[in-house]
Formats: sequence, structure tokens, C-alpha cells
Amino acid sequence: MQLPGPGARNLITDVPGLKVGQAQDARARTGVTVILPDARAVCAVDVRGGAPGTRETDALAPENLVEAVDAVVLSGGSVYGLAAADGVVAWLGARGRGYALAAQPDVPPSPVVPAAILFDMANGGDKAWGEQPPHRELGRAAVAAAGADFELGTAGAGYGAMAGALKGGVGSASVVSAEGVTVGALAAVNCFGSVVAPGGRTFWAGPYEIGDEFGGLGGGGLRAAPDDWGLSKGAAALRNTTIACVATDAALTPAQAKRLAVMAQDGLARAIRPVHAPFDGDVVFALSTGARALADPVNFTLARLGALAADCLARAVARGVYAATAWPGVTPVTWRDLPG
Repeated sequence: MQLPGPGARNLITDVPGLKVGQAQDARARTGVTVILPDARAVCAVDVRGGAPGTRETDALAPENLVEAVDAVVLSGGSVYGLAAADGVVAWLGARGRGYALAAQPDVPPSPVVPAAILFDMANGGDKAWGEQPPHRELGRAAVAAAGADFELGTAGAGYGAMAGALKGGVGSASVVSAEGVTVGALAAVNCFGSVVAPGGRTFWAGPYEIGDEFGGLGGGGLRAAPDDWGLSKGAAALRNTTIACVATDAALTPAQAKRLAVMAQDGLARAIRPVHAPFDGDVVFALSTGARALADPVNFTLARLGALAADCLARAVARGVYAATAWPGVTPVTWRDLPG
């Protein structure tokens, strides 16, 4: 039996049957990330932020008709970014992918594509797009580019993101359990709170770091006084959100996937301080590609998967900020600019 550790890429695409595509608009400083399963996948969602922006999340409730999705979209652009899912739906539908009660040659299927957005509107990019915001085309470009490898940091949905006072970005991580079950996470980090402890550059997620995947500083000396938020955005910048997806190849029902999403949210609490504020729109999706049956006892196995997902998501948050770079010609503070 192998020891638990990251998958070959240390990305959510280590989960067999998943691809990720990204696209961004450097002028507008916004972008889109698409998680694309090879086949329709069970999906659930957990919303904790006080200001979420979502699409198709009601359809994911376990009591509702649709039990699987065709893709998950994470986008910048605030409410405009929800149109990214339109581009993904069009791309999937043109290829015959989607939900249908009965196959009819003259009726295209209906791709089910839940989405969540973050606020990157005040980052200095050109948002004078009139009636043609770029997100629909960015969604189509992102899904068309989906593959096993993708860029971390200033890319996709994290292109325009800020993580507290630091440049935010897209992060991802994975773990393979001793039994060979894979869990992965992807996050677009645009949080109000800080991802590092006050007075230094140590990530709050440091205790969960594997190797030196985000600097190798570990978690030694982590501490903060009450109400000391360090490099948070502060009261002048109350438009934020971290949006994320966790995934596994374990076969989950919609209700079990919901529990995975609920437990995974703790990864945001481990990596960001504070989190789930009234002006955050924090959303976590959970995907199951269904390749492996849950081992008995099922509930204990699900609890283990939830714990792994939370750790993975904390690592993904830190990796996104660790990899983030400044926009061309602009110098927001990045993690690598911090002293130490």
C-alpha cells in the first residue's frame, strides 16, 4: 500500500477523467477557468460567502432531476462573467454533449454547466466593453483549450484576482490516498482576507504543505492577535470571493458529493483569514468522476475524502498566490515581493 502524497502533476487533473482549460484577456484583466470531465460527472455545491454570484447551482440539489454536469466554470468579471458558461454550453452542445430526457435528432442536448464568479472589476483593466463583455468568448476558448496541464498563478479565472493585499491567482493541488483514491482541488483566489500570517510571508496553509510546493516555509510560528488580519484588503475594498472546485475519482451520490463540498470549505478557513465574510462570495463545487467505489464503511471513507479535500483546497489556495505574478506593466505586490 502506497503512502499518501500528491499525484503526478499535483493538479486537479490528477483525478482521472478531468481536464482544465483557461483563457484570459490581458487588457480587461479578467479570465475564465473551465473544469471539463470526460463524461458527465456527479456534482454538488456549497456556498458560504455572503455575496455569491452563481449559475445552475439550484439544479445540483440532490432532490432535483439532474444528477450530473458537463462542466464547471469559474470566472472573473463579476455578474458579466456568468456569460462564460454560455460559451461553454454552446461548445458542448455543438458536440452533442449534455442532458436529454430522450434522444431526438432535431433537438440538441442541454449541457448542464454550473458556474461561479469573482469580482475583478476594480483592478485597473479596461472594462469599457459596452454590450460585448469578453467572458462568453473566453469561456468558449477555455473549454476548447482543456487538457491535463494548465498554468497556475496569474491565469484563467485568477488573472485579475487579488488575494488580500497580494496578487491572487489560480492554484491547484492533489493527493492520492493509501488505497489509490485521488482527490484534487482548484481555486481562483480573490479573497478579502489574508493568505499569510501577520508580520511575515508564512502561508496560513503552511501546516498542510507537502514538500516545498509553495515555498517550503511550513507552519512554524503561525500566530495572530484578535482582529489582526495582516495583509487583508481592509475596509476600502469590500468586493472579493474565492471560488473553487474539488474532485475525486471515488463514486459519490449527489448527497455524498454535497458532504464533500461542505467539508472542503474548511480548506478555505485553513488558508484565508478572515473568510466567508458578508462581502465574499465563496463557493466550492465538488465533482465525482465515479471510477472507484467507496470502500466500506462508506461514511468513514467519505469523511476521509472530505478531510483530504479540505487539505487539498488549502494547499491550492497557497499555490495560487505563490505562483502569481504581476500584470504586464503593473506592479501589484506578489508573495515573492514580501521580505524574508
